[in-house]
Amino acid sequence: MSADSPIAAPQVRLTQRPGFWAGLAIVALGSAAATGATLLKDRSVPLPQLGALPEFTFTRHDGQPFGSGQLRGRPYVANFIFTRCPTICPAFTRKMVGVQERTTSFGAGLQLVSFSVDPKYDTPERLAEYGQRHGADFSRWSFLTGDYEQLKATIVQGFKVSMGREAGAAEDDLLSIFHGTHFVLVDPEGQIRGYYDSADDEATSRLLDDTRRLAREER
Repeated sequence: MSADSPIAAPQVRLTQRPGFWAGLAIVALGSAAATGATLLKDRSVPLPQLGALPEFTFTRHDGQPFGSGQLRGRPYVANFIFTRCPTICPAFTRKMVGVQERTTSFGAGLQLVSFSVDPKYDTPERLAEYGQRHGADFSRWSFLTGDYEQLKATIVQGFKVSMGREAGAAEDDLLSIFHGTHFVLVDPEGQIRGYYDSADDEATSRLLDDTRRLAREER
């Protein structure tokens, strides 16, 4: 998308008249109030429904089956990582740690789910070690692995998030593995309610706000 064309600022002649500035202040306050009312109105609008996820079951870091059946009735935040990732995954996981820390008041009522995009390597044992290393609260945060093609179908067709490996790449070429870096917010019925760029701090803050809005919707 191209950048907006720069617009020259209008030239304003300053005035010494007190009445002018008093009037301007009243206009500014009125504008601020209108903006605040708009924001409040926006927050009262339900989050969009962006598609229903298919049913899925994978293997949790503790070796137990885990999926949409266990998540039904509880909202959750999903992300997509692999344990030997040399680039973005450590930062993505740290962001999820931040989400965990800032949503402690939800308890197990808000789940966190990390899907491995490198399931052949990411055994449950490796995922458990990875979660422990990052301070995961396993009562709320699940790390999932399983069949590669089933994971890919769930992530790409269900979550609408990219995942794959460059064609012809060697098995140990970690840079050939690619995946999306957005958090996905899912409601208790399995409906996607939002996507949030993990590299954008404002988007992460919006995710936290939307989890609270979603919790209010479900009451």
